[in-house]
Amino acid sequence: MNAKKKTTRPSIAVPHEDALLQLKTPLLAWYPTVARVLPWREEPTPYRVWISEIMLQQTRVAAVLPYFERFLKTLPDIAALASCPDDELMKLWQGLGYYSRARNLKKAAQVIVAEYGGVMPLDFETLLKLPGIGRYTAGAISSIAGHHPAPAVDGNVLRVVTRLTLFDGDVLKDVTKRAVENALRPIYEEGPVSATLNQALMELGATVCVPNGAPHCDACPLAAFCLACKEDCTADFPKKAAKKARRIEQMTVLRLIDEETGRLALRQRPKKGLLAGLYELPHLPGHCKAADVRRALFDADYPVHHVRRLAPARHVFSHVEWDIIAYEVTLAPATGVAEHGDALLWATPAELSSTYSIPSAFQYFLPNHA
Repeated sequence: MNAKKKTTRPSIAVPHEDALLQLKTPLLAWYPTVARVLPWREEPTPYRVWISEIMLQQTRVAAVLPYFERFLKTLPDIAALASCPDDELMKLWQGLGYYSRARNLKKAAQVIVAEYGGVMPLDFETLLKLPGIGRYTAGAISSIAGHHPAPAVDGNVLRVVTRLTLFDGDVLKDVTKRAVENALRPIYEEGPVSATLNQALMELGATVCVPNGAPHCDACPLAAFCLACKEDCTADFPKKAAKKARRIEQMTVLRLIDEETGRLALRQRPKKGLLAGLYELPHLPGHCKAADVRRALFDADYPVHHVRRLAPARHVFSHVEWDIIAYEVTLAPATGVAEHGDALLWATPAELSSTYSIPSAFQYFLPNHA
């Protein structure tokens, strides 16, 4: 019996690739005149480029800047990151969201220490093997820190290329990203020009060929041969399939305060799943009335002194939205509240600030946010 022949799916070509061959000269001339001064650009070591690229995923540059400086001050190199305690790492990352990025940073650092002597590899294919590093991040590190000819295709670059060429592939699909990556590859060369080219494309998408609004075509160095600009259809690109509606979950958050000590109740989330391993305020499913809260705490043997309703909040994740109401509950002085023997731990105000990583979804209800 004949063995079944393996077939491979052909890659999707980007139409009008000749427009991409024209972009290099004007883009490289434009970039030095407009490039933002950013700390990872001023000193593009492999470690600094890596940390910045991971932080910038799903996060604005302005929000990343203070986190980047604090992170590098606390964890200045790969060895320090590899040995950082999990709670300290999560506290450093608190507020940036997408906490799996930080966990993967540590996992990758441990691999680099164990297998590469603590020196980050700069080869594209080797970088892809590290936890948390995909094709875009590998391309960015390899080109910016290693000067290798690797395209780095992120959302900004996809927007520029699809408008430039009228490419109608769904940019949320990997096959589209690979097609754009392959179409760009011929214009890259070994050396620092590849670093500049990737950063120039990112800068163009971030500041000129912008999302969520009309691009600034009058300031674009590529406008003369941009097909979307020529046909006045920039708003039609890039193409994206409609996202599924987010699931909405209701919950009642409890700000439990031990009146005797002033400590606040926290509990640690499960090691897997959403916000894995972080610390949260206790909460109940659904929207509860004050009487329901009193009853639940009474059943758990907590001596309730006072219940006060707090302002509600909504917190949006990528696939779920939390619709939250909250109560502050003061627990009457009673021996052993903080040593109740359940899964709660009781944190002082100083510990809330310095020790426990509490995600933004619960930050709304901390005492300093009241």
